[in-house]
Amino acid sequence: MGKVRVGFGFDVHRLVEGRELWLGGIRLEHTVGLLGHSDADVLIHAICDALLGAANMRDIGFHFPDTGEAFRGIDSKVLLRKTVELIAGKGYRVGNVDATVCAERPKLNPHIPAMQACLAQVMGVDADDVSVKATTTEKLGFTGREEGIAAYAVVLIEK
Repeated sequence: MGKVRVGFGFDVHRLVEGRELWLGGIRLEHTVGLLGHSDADVLIHAICDALLGAANMRDIGFHFPDTGEAFRGIDSKVLLRKTVELIAGKGYRVGNVDATVCAERPKLNPHIPAMQACLAQVMGVDADDVSVKATTTEKLGFTGREEGIAAYAVVLIEK
């Protein structure tokens, strides 16, 4: 067995009117969407940070800064694909992903298989290697008040 490393990622985006809601590479019908420089896919951003952290390659903001036009409005699936290429440059490949999205609404469970399939395809792994879970914060905190959505991800990468 080659070298294995673990990484952790976390991201938050504010919910606002007039934006589409993208989670796990899938567009969801909802009354509000996530605010960000890109499409603000909080789940993909957490996964990118976990992958970069596992490879000791800083974070998503370092590689894809929100200060210029190059990444404005970009599909986060492009960022995930580029992140997988970045870690491959150091000889790593994705082993598995375990992620949790914290949101009161919309209900995410019906969309999880599509998210898993999409994320797996982008990362070039089997859908069984991508776990996506959804939870609420029981109406507590900013996610409970539906001010934003948070996502956590843990990844294993292999050399």
